[in-house]
Amino acid sequence: MAVFMQLLSALALFAVTLTPALAGETPWQEVAPGVKLRLISSGLVKPDGKTLLGLEIFMPETTKTYWRVPGETGLPTTLDFTGSTGLANDRIVWPYPRRDETDGYLDYVYYGPLVLPIAVTVSGDAPNAEIFATLGVCSEICIPAQAHFSLRLDDAEPDRPNGLRIRQAIAMAPMPWDGKAAPIGSVRYHSADHMLAIELGDADVDPASLIVATANGEPLFGAPQKSPEPNLVLIPILGKSEPIDLENQDIQLTFITDMGAFEVTRTIKGALD
Repeated sequence: MAVFMQLLSALALFAVTLTPALAGETPWQEVAPGVKLRLISSGLVKPDGKTLLGLEIFMPETTKTYWRVPGETGLPTTLDFTGSTGLANDRIVWPYPRRDETDGYLDYVYYGPLVLPIAVTVSGDAPNAEIFATLGVCSEICIPAQAHFSLRLDDAEPDRPNGLRIRQAIAMAPMPWDGKAAPIGSVRYHSADHMLAIELGDADVDPASLIVATANGEPLFGAPQKSPEPNLVLIPILGKSEPIDLENQDIQLTFITDMGAFEVTRTIKGALD
């Protein structure tokens, strides 16, 4: 964990050394009692036009919103950039979420204050972000919160505090694995038990941290379970009463080590009955 914090500090330092190009933030918008949103910009751009925005969410520690795969009861977060000019290749860089099991249901969530980094590419003389955001916000009740942001991105001054917040959030996002030893081995499907059997190839992987998801979030996979076999983790498939065809499907596996959060992609091998 100490090494991970050093990495976080290094990324924060890197955030203030890029070439200044953009800056800004929108006013806060209250979308629920005690919950407000705004759009922020790092004000820093690479020579190829890539830069970072952030959806900043201020909410109490007991209030939650959802990861890219919200789970069994969650509401997905969507950002509509349709009205933007001079922006392309927009995507949310999702920080590693928390697994939330309440009343027998599994969701992937974030509690309390949060920044969702948004990677974009800017071009032209007057880039402008027009974003319609919809996200689920839950405390005692759950509501679909909505907000509209308009932010010009042609300011010539960098915003170092906002850039730091965005970079700290990115430091919590899973990175592609670049180690020599493969952290995850084969992934096989046990159709009779509605389970994935995942081989762990690196002792630094925390089995309890493993999150499995497809690109579209379907089917939904559950929390890791222990296997009697060493270095094997079982992942249940939720909400399925009949066997499904998962052979040759790609899945993303996200996990935690002492160096932080990582992800790999694996193809599910032939079904085991």
